Amino acid sequence: MQEKTFSDMGRAAALADPANAWITRSDKPVALGEAGALSGLAFAVKDNIDAAGFPTTAACPAFAYQPTAHASVVQKLLEAGAALHGKTNLDQFACGLNGTRSPYGPVPNAFDPAYVSGGSSSGSAYVVASGQVDFALGTDTAGSGRVPAGLNNIVGIKPSKGLLSACGVVPAAQSADCVSIFARTVDVAARVLHVAMGYDPRDPYSRGLHLADTAWPAAFRFGVPSTLAFFGDRAAEAAFAESIARLEAMGGIRVTIDYTPLASAAALLYESALVAERYAAVRSFFDAHADAVVEPVRGILADGQAYSAADLCEAQTALRGYGQQAAAMWRDIDVLLVPTAPTHYTVAAMQADPVALNRNLGAYTNFVNLLDYAAISVPSTMRPDGLPFGITFIGPCGSDWQLADLGQRYHHSTGLTQGATGEALPPAQPIAGIKAASEVPMIRVAVVGAHLSGMPLNGQLTERGASLERTTETAPDYRLYALPNTVPPKPGLLRVAPGQGSRIAVEVWRMPAALYGSFVALIPHPLGIGTLSLADGSSVQGFICEPLALAGARDVSEFGGWRAYIASLQAK
Repeated sequence: MQEKTFSDMGRAAALADPANAWITRSDKPVALGEAGALSGLAFAVKDNIDAAGFPTTAACPAFAYQPTAHASVVQKLLEAGAALHGKTNLDQFACGLNGTRSPYGPVPNAFDPAYVSGGSSSGSAYVVASGQVDFALGTDTAGSGRVPAGLNNIVGIKPSKGLLSACGVVPAAQSADCVSIFARTVDVAARVLHVAMGYDPRDPYSRGLHLADTAWPAAFRFGVPSTLAFFGDRAAEAAFAESIARLEAMGGIRVTIDYTPLASAAALLYESALVAERYAAVRSFFDAHADAVVEPVRGILADGQAYSAADLCEAQTALRGYGQQAAAMWRDIDVLLVPTAPTHYTVAAMQADPVALNRNLGAYTNFVNLLDYAAISVPSTMRPDGLPFGITFIGPCGSDWQLADLGQRYHHSTGLTQGATGEALPPAQPIAGIKAASEVPMIRVAVVGAHLSGMPLNGQLTERGASLERTTETAPDYRLYALPNTVPPKPGLLRVAPGQGSRIAVEVWRMPAALYGSFVALIPHPLGIGTLSLADGSSVQGFICEPLALAGARDVSEFGGWRAYIASLQAK
């Protein structure tokens, strides 16, 4: 086993050396067997996560201890056939987003050693990006499972809080902590999540969660913050604009959201009494050994000593208020899109201004755990300067599989290679927790007017994942009327006595049953849904109209359908 010594630390502190990514590396990987869902995969764990046989340092030699058991998540991964290769470097006590706050030295960016890797899970991201292991565990309190992924061209899953047990993990701010997963593909990261997740009563914040198992519709609605900051980095700004365009090309619908409550919540993490939880996490050690803690981590932990219990209550109430305000955005969007990190910084620049620049790297991350959201960071593009740019998809608690599904679709649309290895992406794989299309209950609904393809209300179908099955006609027992004073113009379809009607053109759409109720709720009086008879003798749900509403309406049955009638008006 290779473990850094104090003399190694002095050398490493002066250089952004690739060797800095490891704190302890085993000459013989730890394995419990070859069979299992993760058989053949190599992994590493951040050195604030226990692994029996390895010291846990949290990047503080004076704090180090020898655990007698694996952390819950490590045990599950080993039982699934993965092999543990060692422990990785981090910002001390997981306090930072840049990867330079460690006595074991700064961890370099996998593409340019002059730049930071991102933290606090810096070493875990580097060893994945450089191909030394297949996946790695990190932790994420304020973005530590996402920022390093975005800066190193890899995938970072930040699960819903409590989905992965934190038993055997040195806490940073326990109520907001998550174990995170790094991999070069979404497929591998999602497989690890599937194995590692589960309720653990030994973790006070563990919980049994129901995860959504249907993918977002093809015309998903993605939120984009109303205000965006890139701190003068035009390459990052252009890369984010490119990501928006790519999502729209994939069928996504952009929606601008008010970023104010999210930014306000993020600010509370370090600028309010919430920082007291950072101090509480290592209180006994810090009170006795403050001089063993590096700056600026020492100053951040010390700040937590100054707050009262009343101050903490006020901060928690303020956070709940911002959460209530932010919750409104989920009525309009399926997922939120943000840059994973707004810019890249050199190691030298970060060490010269460690507080302000670290805060900038967390511009789009700090609020996620505080507001109980899930997230995934995926690679997006390579900038002209050769540095990676990543984006993060954020969803409500329990949207983990949906995020993985969208993240994989997006990642594979980029044409990027894996991490810094230069290897092509393998074919996309089904996400374990997402139902196949054949497993999703569907309802057929026939539309006759403003919901037809290309008509003004067709979006109410497509945004619910509906797809056009066929174009056909009704049985010859219907008449079509142009309803007066409707916006947009709408028809009314009425069934009449045999021999008095016509065949009317309709489209039959397939819609996920779970979304059908929300579609029906949008239908205004006097229209409704009933059973329509089609020309082939089959029946389907479709639009009908109350007879009393047709007073003064024009009978347009002679046109054979609404599209032909509208075309006749436009030709005049």
